[in-house]
Amino acid sequence: MHPKALLDVCSELVRLTLKFDHPTDAIVSKFFRDNRGLGPRERATLSGTVYTVLRKKLLFDHYAPSGSGPKERRLAILGFYGPGDFLRSALTDQEKNWLDQCEKINVADLMERHRHNLPEWLVQPLKEQLGDEFWQLAESLNLGAGLDLRVNALNAKRSDVQKELAQLGIKAVPTPYSPWGLRIAGKPTLNKLDAFTRGAFEVQDEGSQLLAMLLDAKRGEMVVDFCAGAGGKTLAIGAGMRSTGRLYAFDTSPHRLDALKPRLARSGLSNVHPAAIAHERDERVKRLSGKIDRVLVDAPCSGLGTLRRNPDLKWRQNLQLVAELAVTQAAILQSAARLLKPGGRLVYATCSMLVQENEAIAQAFTETNKEFTPLDAGEILSGLKVERAATLCSGGETGQRYLRLWPHRHQTDGFFAAVWQKI
Repeated sequence: MHPKALLDVCSELVRLTLKFDHPTDAIVSKFFRDNRGLGPRERATLSGTVYTVLRKKLLFDHYAPSGSGPKERRLAILGFYGPGDFLRSALTDQEKNWLDQCEKINVADLMERHRHNLPEWLVQPLKEQLGDEFWQLAESLNLGAGLDLRVNALNAKRSDVQKELAQLGIKAVPTPYSPWGLRIAGKPTLNKLDAFTRGAFEVQDEGSQLLAMLLDAKRGEMVVDFCAGAGGKTLAIGAGMRSTGRLYAFDTSPHRLDALKPRLARSGLSNVHPAAIAHERDERVKRLSGKIDRVLVDAPCSGLGTLRRNPDLKWRQNLQLVAELAVTQAAILQSAARLLKPGGRLVYATCSMLVQENEAIAQAFTETNKEFTPLDAGEILSGLKVERAATLCSGGETGQRYLRLWPHRHQTDGFFAAVWQKI
């Protein structure tokens, strides 16, 4: 595509995205479906440009007024994901001069908001938790995320999958914490590979793999993944159970559970039973009360731990929505807890970085449910031979009460988990 035409298309996609009326990945996917003539390079440039604009929106908003033309075009120029000479061949002389002036600015000299590119309501809670380390987090959130795979322990070995990928020219290294994980540089196409189609691996962030490990489901047990979604953690749990016992995958969205079906078929698991429920008090849930060995509550949350992948969330969420989610999270956790029989394990998890959705929920549950004893996540992971497990945790008398993953520290998405045992 001619540079000028590609920049025009980038500008249009930026305009659509900044309406914030739908998740960015859905907007981009629909745009590509509506413009099927776009090749792989054009698609990479378009998506890369949009996500760069979202990650650095406050900085680019600061630069944009000094330029000319439609704002979405100015933002697309600033965030253009491609060779600089290609971009400049699409610009007017005035735009080139403006871009030169923008590139001369030392970002370190600008106001904080133009450097961290986060909404103010989110900045203070993160600074309170991290102190000076906040700036390391802010930088990591603007760099994007890597690509992690979970090797299916039911039918493959990590070393074998690593070698198979290497033969295809895909470099993969073992993840530092999860024994199931491989980390890949770049974004190669994986869904056509034989290893993928035969179920040897799934794409899954290392942090998500560690949540499944915390549940530590055993062979022959009755287990519930209470908010299963598309089933990434369900599949990891099922493989750990060696496809024995019974694993229920509950979710209120039949559409999300539909996405689990092809993944389940590839996995080779026969112990997973997906079921759509109306709400956390559904009759299907009540019938299992007091019968379950282990329950994972991967609660619906703000998703702010995934900002490397979903930068639009910081502009689409707010404190009121977080407060509303906290009410829902507490209710779901309370209902899920009723499923457990004595001696059973309960894990509450989110992909949020906010205390309101994490420690506050866990502490309130502990205070009102005396039949549940908190367990140290760090001790559980150490017992499962996870390297440097204590560095993944925080809170409690030992400093290992909760799993607390941060993008800048652990190169994972931001995750939280709390664990209890029913007396």
